[in-house]
Amino acid sequence: MDGLLIVDKPVGPTSHDVVARLRRVLGEPRIGHTGTLDPLASGVLPLVVGRATRLARFLSGADKVYEATVRLGMATDSGDRNGTPMGAPYVGPIPDAEAVDRALEAFRGRYLQRPPDLSAKKIDGKRSYKLARARARLRDKTLAGPDIALADDARTPAPAAVTAYSITIMSVSESDVTMVVECSAGFYVRALARDLGDRLGVGAHLSALRRTRSGDATLSTAVELAQVDESVGGRTRAVEALVPLDEMLPGLPTVHLTDQGVKKVRTGRDVAKSDVDGDAPSVLGGGGQPEWTPEAWYRLVDPTGHLLALGQPASSPSLLHPSLVLV
Repeated sequence: MDGLLIVDKPVGPTSHDVVARLRRVLGEPRIGHTGTLDPLASGVLPLVVGRATRLARFLSGADKVYEATVRLGMATDSGDRNGTPMGAPYVGPIPDAEAVDRALEAFRGRYLQRPPDLSAKKIDGKRSYKLARARARLRDKTLAGPDIALADDARTPAPAAVTAYSITIMSVSESDVTMVVECSAGFYVRALARDLGDRLGVGAHLSALRRTRSGDATLSTAVELAQVDESVGGRTRAVEALVPLDEMLPGLPTVHLTDQGVKKVRTGRDVAKSDVDGDAPSVLGGGGQPEWTPEAWYRLVDPTGHLLALGQPASSPSLLHPSLVLV
């Protein structure tokens, strides 16, 4: 069983919880997710199944779209509503939509974003959230055991370059700002809420989050988690919703191979002009010579359309190397 299962995750379970449930439902241990959703968040969670787990990195790096609600007036240590309030609530006038939109301008485009302290980012092999929680317990005088060593580590995650392609305010109701965020992989909407509150001087946290798109995966093609539970019919529904391996990564250019090209790919050898089906002119340049874009990835398929491998340009410009063979 190989392919992509797009789940509409509800609020509550972790991404790992969803993976564990589908492993039981499908009886397939090789399942992984391609982009964590916090328990607070709902929406599109693409799961790779079977041999498709080898393609996870191509999906986890995809752009995302979120519907987010930010509550102004109170910051929390996690950046969301599940965190501990930091300081007293803001009691002054809440900024209006125009002021919020002006403040958001600082976060549109590419910039350095500081991940939340309570995140899974690693600092020399240690999860940031473990360090942050150890420090908090030390402040509360409740620290004991091996976490004492973690509490001495005051480091926080280093800022990372992220991109917000667009941030659009949909509504402002009292202290709640609802917006749509289209962003790059690695973007923390919790951090955006935190930074927006700091910029406005009122504090803020994320109160609701729903992912509506992850790469090519959208809610329109997602199956609700409740529909694929362990009850009767759940496995059948999951199998029906599985996107076959041959249809994955449709955004990558496809190279149709001859029978000889298929034999080369199966043994990990480079493919040449003579191994490319002449009926696929989209990958051929002037004079019928293949023109491969440097560092690009290509779907290598057999004459019937089965996905065999992902390839990249080889050292010779006319050759394509099957870097990730799936058969």
